[in-house]
Amino acid sequence: MELAKRGGDRLWSIRKGHSSNTDSLNSVVKGKTKEGADELLTQGDLQSHHIIHSGIKIEFPDIKLVSEEHDDNSGDSVILNTLPAVHLYKEAENVLASDLTVWIDPLDATKEYTENLLHYVTTMVCVAVRGVPTIGVIYQPFNNELVWGFVDHGLSPNLAHWIENGQKMKKNSSTRIVVSRSHAGTVENTVKASLDGVVVIPAGGAGYKVLQLLNSSVDAYVHTTRIKKWDICAGNAILNAVDGHMTTLSGQTIDYSDTDKPQNDAGLLATLHRHKHFLKVFNKHR
Repeated sequence: MELAKRGGDRLWSIRKGHSSNTDSLNSVVKGKTKEGADELLTQGDLQSHHIIHSGIKIEFPDIKLVSEEHDDNSGDSVILNTLPAVHLYKEAENVLASDLTVWIDPLDATKEYTENLLHYVTTMVCVAVRGVPTIGVIYQPFNNELVWGFVDHGLSPNLAHWIENGQKMKKNSSTRIVVSRSHAGTVENTVKASLDGVVVIPAGGAGYKVLQLLNSSVDAYVHTTRIKKWDICAGNAILNAVDGHMTTLSGQTIDYSDTDKPQNDAGLLATLHRHKHFLKVFNKHR
Protein backbone atom coordinates (compact mmCIF):
# COMPACT_ATOMS: atom_id res chain seq x y z
CA MET A 1 0.00 0.00 0.00
CA GLU A 2 2.76 2.40 0.99
CA LEU A 3 4.75 1.71 -2.16
CA ALA A 4 1.76 2.17 -4.46
CA LYS A 5 1.11 5.49 -2.74
CA ARG A 6 4.72 6.61 -3.02
CA GLY A 7 4.80 5.74 -6.70
CA GLY A 8 1.55 7.61 -7.25
CA ASP A 9 2.76 10.64 -5.32
CA ARG A 10 5.80 10.77 -7.61
CA LEU A 11 3.42 10.87 -10.57
CA TRP A 12 1.62 13.78 -8.91
CA SER A 13 4.82 15.73 -8.31
CA ILE A 14 6.05 15.20 -11.86
CA ARG A 15 2.71 16.12 -13.44
CA LYS A 16 2.16 19.19 -11.33
CA GLY A 17 5.63 20.39 -12.22
CA HIS A 18 4.90 20.32 -15.94
CA SER A 19 2.49 21.94 -18.30
CA SER A 20 -0.29 20.00 -20.01
CA ASN A 21 2.00 19.58 -23.02
CA THR A 22 2.88 15.92 -23.62
CA ASP A 23 6.48 16.73 -24.65
CA SER A 24 7.19 18.32 -21.28
CA LEU A 25 6.71 14.89 -19.68
CA ASN A 26 9.43 13.36 -21.89
CA SER A 27 6.74 11.17 -23.43
CA VAL A 28 7.80 8.66 -26.09
CA VAL A 29 5.97 5.94 -28.00
CA LYS A 30 7.25 2.59 -26.72
CA GLY A 31 5.06 0.44 -28.97
CA LYS A 32 1.63 -0.17 -30.42
CA THR A 33 -1.38 -1.95 -29.02
CA LYS A 34 -2.93 -4.84 -30.96
CA GLU A 35 -5.43 -2.31 -32.31
CA GLY A 36 -2.66 0.04 -33.49
CA ALA A 37 -2.91 2.73 -30.80
CA ASP A 38 0.29 4.29 -29.43
CA GLU A 39 1.59 2.96 -26.10
CA LEU A 40 3.21 5.90 -24.35
CA LEU A 41 6.04 5.99 -21.84
CA THR A 42 6.82 8.98 -19.61
CA GLN A 43 9.27 9.77 -16.84
CA GLY A 44 6.32 9.26 -14.51
CA ASP A 45 6.04 5.61 -15.59
CA LEU A 46 9.76 5.02 -15.04
CA GLN A 47 10.14 6.80 -11.72
CA SER A 48 6.98 5.30 -10.21
CA HIS A 49 8.14 1.88 -11.40
CA HIS A 50 11.51 2.28 -9.72
CA ILE A 51 9.98 3.30 -6.39
CA ILE A 52 7.58 0.35 -6.30
CA HIS A 53 9.88 -2.25 -7.85
CA SER A 54 12.93 -1.45 -5.72
CA GLY A 55 10.90 -1.26 -2.51
CA ILE A 56 9.43 -4.72 -3.00
CA LYS A 57 12.67 -6.23 -4.27
CA ILE A 58 14.60 -5.08 -1.20
CA GLU A 59 12.12 -6.66 1.21
CA PHE A 60 11.37 -9.74 -0.89
CA PRO A 61 14.40 -10.46 -3.09
CA ASP A 62 13.16 -13.93 -4.05
CA ILE A 63 9.64 -12.99 -5.14
CA LYS A 64 8.87 -12.85 -8.87
CA LEU A 65 8.05 -9.29 -9.93
CA VAL A 66 6.36 -8.33 -13.17
CA SER A 67 6.01 -4.66 -14.05
CA GLU A 68 4.73 -2.86 -17.11
CA GLU A 69 8.07 -1.04 -17.22
CA HIS A 70 11.67 -2.18 -16.87
CA ASP A 71 13.96 -1.29 -13.99
CA ASP A 72 16.66 1.09 -15.20
CA ASN A 73 18.27 1.23 -11.72
CA SER A 74 18.10 5.03 -11.79
CA GLY A 75 17.39 7.03 -8.68
CA ASP A 76 17.57 6.06 -5.05
CA SER A 77 16.28 2.69 -3.94
CA VAL A 78 13.35 2.82 -1.55
CA ILE A 79 14.20 1.09 1.70
CA LEU A 80 11.30 0.65 4.08
CA ASN A 81 9.74 -1.93 6.30
CA THR A 82 6.09 -1.27 5.58
CA LEU A 83 4.86 -4.52 4.06
CA PRO A 84 3.83 -6.33 7.25
CA ALA A 85 0.69 -7.76 5.65
CA VAL A 86 2.70 -9.82 3.18
CA HIS A 87 5.16 -10.96 5.87
CA LEU A 88 2.32 -12.02 8.18
CA TYR A 89 0.47 -13.73 5.36
CA LYS A 90 3.54 -15.72 4.36
CA GLU A 91 4.05 -16.88 7.93
CA ALA A 92 0.40 -17.61 8.78
CA GLU A 93 -0.45 -19.38 5.52
CA ASN A 94 2.92 -21.11 5.11
CA VAL A 95 3.39 -19.52 1.70
CA LEU A 96 6.77 -19.83 0.00
CA ALA A 97 8.37 -17.06 -2.02
CA SER A 98 8.06 -19.32 -5.06
CA ASP A 99 4.26 -19.26 -4.58
CA LEU A 100 4.07 -15.48 -4.95
CA THR A 101 4.03 -13.28 -8.02
CA VAL A 102 3.77 -9.49 -7.72
CA TRP A 103 2.26 -7.60 -10.66
CA ILE A 104 3.00 -3.86 -10.83
CA ASP A 105 1.43 -1.15 -12.95
CA PRO A 106 3.34 2.00 -11.98
CA LEU A 107 1.15 4.26 -14.11
CA ASP A 108 -2.17 3.03 -15.40
CA ALA A 109 -3.74 5.35 -18.01
CA THR A 110 -0.50 6.86 -19.33
CA LYS A 111 -2.32 8.35 -22.33
CA GLU A 112 -4.72 10.14 -20.01
CA TYR A 113 -1.79 11.23 -17.83
CA THR A 114 -0.28 13.04 -20.82
CA GLU A 115 -3.68 14.54 -21.72
CA ASN A 116 -4.17 15.92 -18.19
CA LEU A 117 -7.19 13.66 -17.62
CA LEU A 118 -5.77 12.87 -14.22
CA HIS A 119 -8.82 11.38 -12.50
CA TYR A 120 -8.28 8.25 -14.62
CA VAL A 121 -4.70 7.73 -13.41
CA THR A 122 -3.84 5.02 -10.87
CA THR A 123 -0.88 3.06 -9.58
CA MET A 124 -1.51 -0.61 -8.86
CA VAL A 125 0.19 -3.46 -7.04
CA CYS A 126 -1.11 -7.03 -6.84
CA VAL A 127 0.14 -10.11 -5.01
CA ALA A 128 -0.94 -13.38 -6.61
CA VAL A 129 -0.61 -16.61 -4.61
CA ARG A 130 -0.14 -19.65 -6.83
CA GLY A 131 -1.65 -17.63 -9.66
CA VAL A 132 -4.67 -16.39 -7.68
CA PRO A 133 -4.94 -12.60 -7.09
CA THR A 134 -4.99 -12.23 -3.30
CA ILE A 135 -3.81 -8.72 -2.33
CA GLY A 136 -4.76 -5.76 -4.52
CA VAL A 137 -3.95 -2.08 -4.12
CA ILE A 138 -5.24 0.72 -6.37
CA TYR A 139 -4.19 4.30 -5.66
CA GLN A 140 -5.55 7.43 -7.36
CA PRO A 141 -2.80 10.00 -6.70
CA PHE A 142 -4.73 12.96 -8.07
CA ASN A 143 -7.77 12.20 -5.88
CA ASN A 144 -5.70 10.91 -2.94
CA GLU A 145 -7.88 7.78 -2.87
CA LEU A 146 -6.29 4.47 -1.89
CA VAL A 147 -8.31 1.26 -2.05
CA TRP A 148 -7.12 -2.20 -1.08
CA GLY A 149 -8.52 -5.65 -0.62
CA PHE A 150 -6.87 -8.70 0.97
CA VAL A 151 -8.80 -11.93 0.43
CA ASP A 152 -10.04 -13.29 3.78
CA HIS A 153 -8.03 -10.65 5.67
CA GLY A 154 -9.86 -7.34 5.20
CA LEU A 155 -10.62 -4.27 3.13
CA SER A 156 -9.65 -0.63 3.22
CA PRO A 157 -12.22 1.39 5.23
CA ASN A 158 -13.32 3.39 2.18
CA LEU A 159 -13.90 0.21 0.18
CA ALA A 160 -15.93 -1.34 2.99
CA HIS A 161 -18.04 1.85 3.05
CA TRP A 162 -18.54 1.73 -0.74
CA ILE A 163 -19.70 -1.87 -0.64
CA GLU A 164 -22.12 -1.21 2.22
CA ASN A 165 -23.58 1.86 0.53
CA GLY A 166 -23.75 0.11 -2.83
CA GLN A 167 -25.94 -2.61 -1.39
CA LYS A 168 -28.36 0.04 -0.10
CA MET A 169 -28.49 2.07 -3.31
CA LYS A 170 -31.60 1.86 -5.45
CA LYS A 171 -30.60 0.58 -8.85
CA ASN A 172 -31.22 2.80 -11.84
CA SER A 173 -33.55 1.42 -14.51
CA SER A 174 -30.73 1.35 -17.06
CA THR A 175 -27.73 -0.95 -16.94
CA ARG A 176 -24.40 0.89 -16.92
CA ILE A 177 -21.34 -0.67 -18.55
CA VAL A 178 -17.88 0.90 -18.45
CA VAL A 179 -15.56 0.29 -21.42
CA SER A 180 -12.20 1.54 -22.66
CA ARG A 181 -12.14 4.99 -24.24
CA SER A 182 -9.00 4.28 -26.29
CA HIS A 183 -9.03 0.53 -27.01
CA ALA A 184 -12.76 -0.05 -27.41
CA GLY A 185 -12.51 -2.46 -30.34
CA THR A 186 -15.92 -4.06 -30.79
CA VAL A 187 -16.90 -3.78 -27.14
CA GLU A 188 -19.44 -0.96 -27.50
CA ASN A 189 -21.23 -2.74 -30.35
CA THR A 190 -21.20 -5.99 -28.37
CA VAL A 191 -22.64 -4.32 -25.30
CA LYS A 192 -25.37 -2.46 -27.17
CA ALA A 193 -26.32 -5.56 -29.14
CA SER A 194 -26.55 -7.57 -25.93
CA LEU A 195 -28.59 -5.28 -23.69
CA ASP A 196 -31.57 -3.04 -24.38
CA GLY A 197 -31.34 0.47 -23.01
CA VAL A 198 -27.78 0.03 -21.83
CA VAL A 199 -25.68 3.09 -20.98
CA VAL A 200 -22.10 2.69 -22.23
CA ILE A 201 -19.57 4.77 -20.33
CA PRO A 202 -16.11 5.18 -21.91
CA ALA A 203 -13.28 5.67 -19.44
CA GLY A 204 -9.50 5.51 -19.25
CA GLY A 205 -7.47 3.07 -17.19
CA ALA A 206 -8.38 -0.41 -16.00
CA GLY A 207 -7.84 0.60 -12.38
CA TYR A 208 -10.29 3.48 -12.67
CA LYS A 209 -12.89 1.22 -14.27
CA VAL A 210 -12.68 -1.28 -11.42
CA LEU A 211 -13.08 1.56 -8.91
CA GLN A 212 -16.23 2.66 -10.73
CA LEU A 213 -17.52 -0.87 -10.34
CA LEU A 214 -16.61 -1.03 -6.66
CA ASN A 215 -18.36 2.23 -5.81
CA SER A 216 -21.50 1.09 -7.70
CA SER A 217 -21.24 3.76 -10.40
CA VAL A 218 -21.45 0.99 -13.03
CA ASP A 219 -22.84 -2.54 -13.17
CA ALA A 220 -20.09 -4.19 -15.19
CA TYR A 221 -16.71 -3.57 -16.80
CA VAL A 222 -16.30 -5.16 -20.24
CA HIS A 223 -13.21 -5.43 -22.43
CA THR A 224 -13.13 -7.48 -25.63
CA THR A 225 -9.53 -7.11 -26.82
CA ARG A 226 -6.06 -7.89 -25.43
CA ILE A 227 -5.27 -6.51 -22.00
CA LYS A 228 -2.13 -6.99 -19.91
CA LYS A 229 -2.29 -8.73 -16.55
CA TRP A 230 -0.55 -5.88 -14.69
CA ASP A 231 -3.57 -3.75 -15.72
CA ILE A 232 -6.09 -6.08 -14.11
CA CYS A 233 -4.46 -8.14 -11.34
CA ALA A 234 -5.02 -5.59 -8.55
CA GLY A 235 -8.65 -5.10 -9.51
CA ASN A 236 -9.10 -8.85 -9.73
CA ALA A 237 -7.70 -9.31 -6.21
CA ILE A 238 -9.94 -6.62 -4.76
CA LEU A 239 -12.99 -8.11 -6.45
CA ASN A 240 -12.03 -11.51 -5.04
CA ALA A 241 -11.91 -9.92 -1.58
CA VAL A 242 -15.47 -8.55 -1.87
CA ASP A 243 -17.03 -11.63 -3.50
CA GLY A 244 -17.08 -9.98 -6.91
CA HIS A 245 -15.83 -11.58 -10.09
CA MET A 246 -13.35 -10.93 -12.87
CA THR A 247 -13.08 -13.52 -15.64
CA THR A 248 -12.52 -13.81 -19.35
CA LEU A 249 -15.61 -13.23 -21.48
CA SER A 250 -16.08 -17.00 -21.64
CA GLY A 251 -16.12 -17.19 -17.84
CA GLN A 252 -12.64 -18.61 -17.28
CA THR A 253 -10.56 -17.48 -14.31
CA ILE A 254 -7.36 -15.61 -15.19
CA ASP A 255 -4.11 -17.19 -14.04
CA TYR A 256 -1.34 -14.84 -12.88
CA SER A 257 1.42 -17.38 -12.23
CA ASP A 258 3.07 -17.36 -15.66
CA THR A 259 5.27 -14.28 -15.82
CA ASP A 260 6.27 -15.07 -19.40
CA LYS A 261 2.70 -14.56 -20.61
CA PRO A 262 1.57 -11.14 -19.34
CA GLN A 263 -1.23 -10.76 -21.86
CA ASN A 264 -4.86 -11.84 -21.55
CA ASP A 265 -6.33 -12.27 -25.02
CA ALA A 266 -9.71 -13.72 -24.01
CA GLY A 267 -11.58 -10.54 -23.13
CA LEU A 268 -12.69 -9.42 -19.71
CA LEU A 269 -15.85 -9.20 -17.65
CA ALA A 270 -15.78 -7.75 -14.13
CA THR A 271 -18.83 -7.46 -11.88
CA LEU A 272 -19.89 -7.16 -8.28
CA HIS A 273 -23.22 -8.89 -8.89
CA ARG A 274 -24.98 -11.01 -11.51
CA HIS A 275 -21.79 -12.21 -13.16
CA LYS A 276 -23.38 -15.32 -14.66
CA HIS A 277 -26.22 -13.19 -16.05
CA PHE A 278 -23.81 -10.84 -17.84
CA LEU A 279 -21.73 -13.75 -19.15
CA LYS A 280 -24.82 -15.33 -20.65
CA VAL A 281 -26.00 -12.06 -22.17
CA PHE A 282 -22.68 -11.12 -23.77
CA ASN A 283 -21.89 -14.58 -25.08
CA LYS A 284 -25.15 -14.65 -27.06
CA HIS A 285 -23.72 -12.00 -29.36
CA ARG A 286 -20.09 -13.10 -29.71
